[in-house]
Amino acid sequence: MTTNRMVSIMAGFMVLLSLMLAQITGQIDLLHPTWLWLTGFVGLNVFQMGFTGFCPAAKVFKALGFRDATNASSAMASDKSCC
Repeated sequence: MTTNRMVSIMAGFMVLLSLMLAQITGQIDLLHPTWLWLTGFVGLNVFQMGFTGFCPAAKVFKALGFRDATNASSAMASDKSCC
């Protein structure tokens, strides 16, 4: 497993843990629809991306024409117009 995947797993776990702890201590109520469901969704996506490597946001950005990091760095290295 790569370092990037482990970082994704840990980040997703920490987001979900913070939501769970806030629910347990009574600081928030996850049973009522709020914007915190978005936080939970993002945490779950980051967590699963660490295991599966599939990222829905990356698919959307790629479809919009954004380059991968490896392609972007090689394109920037060949760009002579940068100051």
